[in-house]
Amino acid sequence: MQSLPAPRLVATDLDGTALRTDGTVSPRTVAAFGKVEESGAVLVFVTGRPPRWMGGVAGAVRHHGLAICANGALIYDLHTERIVESHLITVEVLEEVVAQLRANVSDLVFSVEYEAGFAHESDFLLGGLDRATGAPRVDSVTARPCAKLLALHPAMNAEELQAAVHGLVGHLVTATHSSRRGLIEMSAQGVTKATALAALAGRHDINRSQVVAFGDMPNDLPMLSWAGTSYAVANAHPDVLAAVDHVTATNDDDGVARVIEGLYE
Repeated sequence: MQSLPAPRLVATDLDGTALRTDGTVSPRTVAAFGKVEESGAVLVFVTGRPPRWMGGVAGAVRHHGLAICANGALIYDLHTERIVESHLITVEVLEEVVAQLRANVSDLVFSVEYEAGFAHESDFLLGGLDRATGAPRVDSVTARPCAKLLALHPAMNAEELQAAVHGLVGHLVTATHSSRRGLIEMSAQGVTKATALAALAGRHDINRSQVVAFGDMPNDLPMLSWAGTSYAVANAHPDVLAAVDHVTATNDDDGVARVIEGLYE
């Protein structure tokens, strides 16, 4: 049987997908990423991470590829480590969204991701890299445009909170989640991993049938639905496992690398 042509674009989420649970990139995965660009295809990391969390990843993957950051709001060039495109939430929209959510969902606290840096309200519980590095506390998260607005609830789970946020302000922002706690991430209306990936593919004259995408959490679903071929790692959220074309090994077992090796043999 004749083999199918290798994809012209490989898009992968990072945390929980291409990265190991400890946040590192395995040598096997680094080598697989190199195969993509050596073949002439486009390698794109599509992540909820902000650019300020990409320095270590850029070095680990030898500055291969582009990154779609903040769930589609920012395009980051890993070769130069610079933001090359932004889709921000305006101050007017921020003010309306925060006002509506505060009035209708008690105990919410907020933080904001900017093109460079971030800020948070005093009661916002930092996690991961932010806990280690610290961040400025602010009285207002609506002072200037941002790439991503985050809302944290101490008791609600992510699915409950996303439903509430979507019902209240879904006409103003696009809400999703990528963690196991009650944390919702909001981008400008219509901005998702899929819209950013589709625009990038279009600039390279690549259609969706030539794209393979990998993910693990609900914020990956738009991208996985858009791509011609979709994969979930075995440790993915149940909604993602139910939506994809294929399932590969877990992130700790180099699931993404295994598929790429087969595609570019």
